[in-house]
Amino acid sequence: MKIQESAENYLETILILKKRNGFVRSVDIANELEYSKPSVSVAMKNLRENGCIETAADGAITLTEKGQQIAEKMYERHTLLANWLVSIGVPADVAAEDACRIEHVISAESFEAIKRHANQ
Repeated sequence: MKIQESAENYLETILILKKRNGFVRSVDIANELEYSKPSVSVAMKNLRENGCIETAADGAITLTEKGQQIAEKMYERHTLLANWLVSIGVPADVAAEDACRIEHVISAESFEAIKRHANQ
């Protein structure tokens, strides 16, 4: 299934916030991404309908297996690409921004090649 870039960003952010804070709520996502609460609410509804997240009665958001797989894929791509760009001389802030864009469009083949090269 092809998922939109914005959904991938939301899922990756949920994963990061869960690692950092142990829990995630819509307001945490809104604060992290500097998005409006209504925008995040609409996105969470879409992610829930697509089977990527579950929301508890207390507002806690958790990734489903499907959402977790997508989030981990994006997080791995982002982390590896950002670190690799820094290692070849790109400033960290620029590398992070570029990695955020590249992670969504790079083919699996190209990513695996960069991953092999970066891990040598």
